[in-house]
Amino acid sequence: MKTPSKNTTGKFTLLLAGLFALNFASAQNITQQQQPFQGVVGKTLADSKEAWTATIKAPKGAPNVLLIILDDVGFGASSTFGGVIRTPNFDTLASLGLKYTNFHTCAICAPTRAALLTGRNHHYVHMGGFAHTSLSAGFPGYDGRIPSDKGTIAEILRENGYNTFAVGKYGLTPDEDATDAGPFDRWPLGKGFDHFFGFLGSQTDQYQPDLVEDNAHVTPDGRNLNTQITDKAIFYLTRQHKAAPDKPFFLYYAPSATHAPHQVAKEWSDQYKGKFDGGWDVFRETVFANQKKLGIIPANAVLPERNPDIKAWKSLPEDERKLYARFMEVYAGYLTYADNEVGRLITYLKTSKQLDNTLVYVIIGDNGASKEGTFNGDIDRSVFRNPVSEEENIKHNLEKIGEIGTPDAKQTNYPLGWAQAANTPFKYWKEDANSEGGTRNPLIVYYPKGIKNAGSIRTQYGHVIDILPTTLEYLGINPPEYIRGIKQDTLQGTSLVYSFKDANSPSKHKTQYYYIFGSRSVYKDGWKAEVYHHPDVIDLSRPKTGTVAGPVVNNFDTDVWELYDLKTDFNERINVADKYPEKLNELKALYDDQAKKYHIYPFIDWEDVLKGRIHHLPKEQPASSQVN
Repeated sequence: MKTPSKNTTGKFTLLLAGLFALNFASAQNITQQQQPFQGVVGKTLADSKEAWTATIKAPKGAPNVLLIILDDVGFGASSTFGGVIRTPNFDTLASLGLKYTNFHTCAICAPTRAALLTGRNHHYVHMGGFAHTSLSAGFPGYDGRIPSDKGTIAEILRENGYNTFAVGKYGLTPDEDATDAGPFDRWPLGKGFDHFFGFLGSQTDQYQPDLVEDNAHVTPDGRNLNTQITDKAIFYLTRQHKAAPDKPFFLYYAPSATHAPHQVAKEWSDQYKGKFDGGWDVFRETVFANQKKLGIIPANAVLPERNPDIKAWKSLPEDERKLYARFMEVYAGYLTYADNEVGRLITYLKTSKQLDNTLVYVIIGDNGASKEGTFNGDIDRSVFRNPVSEEENIKHNLEKIGEIGTPDAKQTNYPLGWAQAANTPFKYWKEDANSEGGTRNPLIVYYPKGIKNAGSIRTQYGHVIDILPTTLEYLGINPPEYIRGIKQDTLQGTSLVYSFKDANSPSKHKTQYYYIFGSRSVYKDGWKAEVYHHPDVIDLSRPKTGTVAGPVVNNFDTDVWELYDLKTDFNERINVADKYPEKLNELKALYDDQAKKYHIYPFIDWEDVLKGRIHHLPKEQPASSQVN
């Protein structure tokens, strides 16, 4: 047999490469397959006619999209929104963009991220709880499996000519699927991302993360995860820009900061030595004054009383103040470090001349500051595992104070007093879907090429489900009727584009429900009805001999509804339920309608979770039996 010449081999290799590229393009642009063949197929090539579907390309000059979402930050933490923790890169983006002060999340991570990526309410996309085995249930609103008819922003943009990348926390893959055996349809690449680097769960060690790249687990390199994901994001963008400089990208950048464990090098945490010795009461007052000065909150606003379960800082013994101050120094360093990593990414875009054509969203937290650190802080013990007395917990933490924030401290989280401070000017915490403290987070929108009024504030009501329709409207992309051949369900989000030019435009997002494991609320046209449901995780994490804040009844029918007029009382200080009973009844009826429409029922609370009342799977059957 004659050996092919080098020239022939080269041509054959190019042919194979071309066929591979064609197949790859067909796989990426699946919507093209829905179009009928337009050519002619005869018996021979002579009486046949080729037909090609043009490769889908984004419009020339279409902006890149960078969506940044942090974790567990709190409304009043960052300097950008009045906090005393330095976030200079967020400050810069906000000074050249828009600051949204009435923007909302779902009060906890997985529901927020599912709503953000799909533009739909979290129960409607089956993420009423989590994708974790112990936190999901076999009901349409709770099974933790986002249906294919509720496509993501990554799927939509990829089919409109974008490259799509995700780094950091994903949190939406069912535990049962999260091994190297898959299935992979609910991993990030199965939901529209070309590449992914990060972790699939809700929490991970920052130095020994449960790390994944694309569809396989990989070994971390020992550096802090936030540095690794930034490097990988820059790598993806550099490679893409070199290969196709005119092709836009969508990057979902989701660092685990500032979710527990708070782990960060001392070069960051030591920047704040002594800065929090004044305590959480002084912190709240300082931040509140800053927020008024910056116009973040109304000039006549009043700071809510400290939560009755939180002790006055001045009443604490000196050793406790020292302990708690160190927790906050580490948290502050962690947030400043996360801001610095975002700055590295922004610097890359600027030096590569891509920043001017990049629409940037920064959501500073996927919920309010965390209530999971107990009253005394946590270093290395799970909050739900064998609760100990306050005295024992303080003693344990004091003995390990030098480990706070280090790789050895696998659960580092600050005390509840600091969480309330980080949520200034609001009440309550993460998981509290009843409260603005759980659900209101800052949003920055940056795109100086198209958004004017740099540095101005927007007060229109918004929610994470609004980001997808906002992006599509701004890019001139219609919501697709089909994705991968599957007919798509409706969106619930409202585009915020109308607010870009006009700070005084009335809010278009009129109604929004909230529900997280019992706590619930409903907003309509400035009014809000809400329930703080017991038992919550604070009740359930106390030692059995300890006191419990509020009645622990686990009876949804006896929950007490409150009513607030957010137009005059934005931080929910004055309950007017007795004054306006008809308005309260109207909103309670609205909540019931929303619950039926979006699959919030059946109500499931934290006690149901911790007592193992959910996620009872049937026994597995052979595949042949399942087919019949």
